[in-house]
Amino acid sequence: MSPLVALYLLLLAGGVACFVLYYLAQYRIARLLREHHPQQWKIIAEPEQGRPSGVRTWMRMQHVLRSSQPRLPQLLEDEAITRWFRTWQVTPWLAWSCWFAAMFLQWKAR
Repeated sequence: MSPLVALYLLLLAGGVACFVLYYLAQYRIARLLREHHPQQWKIIAEPEQGRPSGVRTWMRMQHVLRSSQPRLPQLLEDEAITRWFRTWQVTPWLAWSCWFAAMFLQWKAR
């Protein structure tokens, strides 16, 4: 196998791994909130009206993570949540960088 093909496959696999890590980070943040900060989790998980659902909780979690207000880890001062939050912020950029680099290699190979 040529080194460029190996690099191409490694970049594709790295992109997939980063996207998986992105979703794993969201899960870990939610789990740490449930375990260490149940009052804050209750605000996210329990809607003001209607029935709670997984999709609704996920959407509210996205809103909290993406809000322009002071960041959740800064408010809670929890090192584990801060670490996973940084992972959540960085991994999409790494994933897209890997995939664009793989597409560039594919384009240059033509």
